[in-house]
Amino acid sequence: MNNHFEVENQIRLAQTMMDSAITGAPLARWQRKRLETSTSSVNNSLNASLHLNCAIDSMNNLSLNISTNNTNQIINGSKTPNKTPTNRATPNRTPAHTLKQCNSTNKCKTPKTPCNGADRFIPNRNAMNADISHYLIMNSKENDCQDTDPNTQSNSNQAAISENLVGDLSNFRIMCYQNKAPIAAEGQSNNLKVLYSSSKCSSSTKKSQRYIPTQPERILDAPDVKNDYYLQLIDWNASNILAVALMREIYLWNANTGDITNLMTLDEEQYIASVSWIEEGNHLAIGTSEGDIQLWDTDRVKRLRTMKTGSGRVGSMSWNSYIISGGTKTGNIYNNDVRVANHLVSNYNGHNQEVCGLKWSPGGQYLASGGNDNTIQIWSNNMSSNSDNKPVFTFTEHQAAVKALAWCPWRPSCLASGGGTADRTIRIWNCQNGTNLYTVDAKSQVSSILWSKDYKELISSHGYSNNELIIWKYPGLAKVAELTGHTARVLGLVMSPDGSTVASVGADETLRFWECFQIDPQKKKKVNYGTNTKLIDNSLRLTIR
Repeated sequence: MNNHFEVENQIRLAQTMMDSAITGAPLARWQRKRLETSTSSVNNSLNASLHLNCAIDSMNNLSLNISTNNTNQIINGSKTPNKTPTNRATPNRTPAHTLKQCNSTNKCKTPKTPCNGADRFIPNRNAMNADISHYLIMNSKENDCQDTDPNTQSNSNQAAISENLVGDLSNFRIMCYQNKAPIAAEGQSNNLKVLYSSSKCSSSTKKSQRYIPTQPERILDAPDVKNDYYLQLIDWNASNILAVALMREIYLWNANTGDITNLMTLDEEQYIASVSWIEEGNHLAIGTSEGDIQLWDTDRVKRLRTMKTGSGRVGSMSWNSYIISGGTKTGNIYNNDVRVANHLVSNYNGHNQEVCGLKWSPGGQYLASGGNDNTIQIWSNNMSSNSDNKPVFTFTEHQAAVKALAWCPWRPSCLASGGGTADRTIRIWNCQNGTNLYTVDAKSQVSSILWSKDYKELISSHGYSNNELIIWKYPGLAKVAELTGHTARVLGLVMSPDGSTVASVGADETLRFWECFQIDPQKKKKVNYGTNTKLIDNSLRLTIR
């Protein structure tokens, strides 16, 4: 009886404590077992009540529904049914890995979210105009409710949607950040820094590669053009006039006005082998199949003089001030002074076959000659008929005839050359020390080479078998563009005086104009060569005759 009375007092005390605020955690399993097994003696019951008093202060989620049956089970000493797995935390407890360890001096605190971490960025909602967008949308809804006209309602609806969804994109940002991205450590580059940047894109981005048209700007018919790889059939002068040799006739095409003039016609069984304009002026040198060099004044349409060589046809010519040099079929090179009656100044004899390529350097220091003997000769400007003229350098690396020769305009000692069908290579030479700087396989016969005046590029024309034009990047000779359109091999290539357009003549009897070196008007203004520097009406196909 005494024990039973003490247990009833113990239960009342527990109920009184449960009516007060519960602040602690639930009992541990070992405490519940000790309480259940303490009904056999008074001392054990008192100990259980002490433990109960300490534990009730830390309870958080203890249920207040204590039934009489459970009380009777405690009195009888029976165990309370337990479904909690062994060694497992109570469901109401906070996971242990998110809390700091507690001790007698420090209270348990949850760590704060790092605010200065380098791997997180919190969006700044105040800079997103969210409040303004919400106000506009709600205002439009109120107006829609008040509007009874369906047409007016639809229009206002559409206006609200457009204003909120489109708006002024320069003033609205979908997401922005309050803090900038962290600066990378020294010696390291952050490749993702653009993704975290809150500033607008800089306008100083690199410009894309320039556009090069792959189709000709203009096409002219050139009937009866002689299909001969070794001849020099076109040339373009400083007055923007193009000279074209069509078998026995010379035609002049004015690029400013589009006028075409027939300058001269040779006798039967003769043909024109080469044409070359003087550097400044309207005097044209014409080489014939009979070995003559005729000098014409194109303004007056008058022949001034004829200089005979007597060594076969003159297939290549080049001007050096008032000296006209002509390469002949026998391999000789004749230098003629057009100002004096005794025109022959000197003779270079280094090739044992026809001279098909001839170019003076921009300063007149060197003369480069290419022959059908697969060699290139570099001659010094030492014009004396009494001296023993020998080439400064002889290049024998080409495996076919060398017709294509061109001096670099910004590097006078740099020479580009191209070989025929059996060679098909383009080579860059340093004529100060005689070294081969670069070599590239062009995959087809090289008939002509030109350097650009405004870009560090060169363009080459090709015969068998691709019949195309190729633009190369200097140095390294990387391919920039391929220009196709000729249906037969390209025989020659010349450049306009402003350096923007290239004209090519082919064995398909067409003359094609390519605007492949157009100048940026913001960087450099074009020189005015007449009333209309633009080639006339690129949609027309005219005949040169």
